[in-house]
Amino acid sequence: MDQPTPTARLLRAAVFAARVHAGHRRKGDAAEPYVNHVLEVAQILAEHGAPEDAILAGLLHDTVEDSDRDPDPITHDRLVAEFGAEVAGLVAEATDDKSLPKEARKALQVRHAAGRSPAAKMLKLADKIANLRAIAASPPAGWDHARRVEYVGWAGRVAGGLKGANPALDALFETTYRAAIAALAAEA
Repeated sequence: MDQPTPTARLLRAAVFAARVHAGHRRKGDAAEPYVNHVLEVAQILAEHGAPEDAILAGLLHDTVEDSDRDPDPITHDRLVAEFGAEVAGLVAEATDDKSLPKEARKALQVRHAAGRSPAAKMLKLADKIANLRAIAASPPAGWDHARRVEYVGWAGRVAGGLKGANPALDALFETTYRAAIAALAAEA
């Protein structure tokens, strides 16, 4: 069989992600389907000139950690078999070790951000942009003002280590970050 086209690969990853996230919802008040998040991350990457493998990883970036309790959890090896080592490697770079406490995972994201590959930096930055937009538009149920302020500050610390891989994404993060800070300040 011939090598799949970039469009075919993209749609295959989108369908794969949609199936994995079929029963998942975002934490926000709107409880939108989780697949909307990974589609947004991939769109941000595509609109800002990220490489094809990063866009595919954007669609797949939460499949491993979000399927850990599913009857057929997604593994790194499965992503390698389905999408290749490069895409699976980017997903692995973006995946937190859920066996660690949340605070440790957050600290590791800050500590490891600068050492990521350029494509992984773009993926993490697009994920943070999408998450900041969600915090502003539909904050997670039960997240008070202080918790949202803490999240935005933490996202800014992670992004500090991600800068330089894609100036357009850096600028979009900065704009999104400032808008989130302004919205939270207006609420205070």
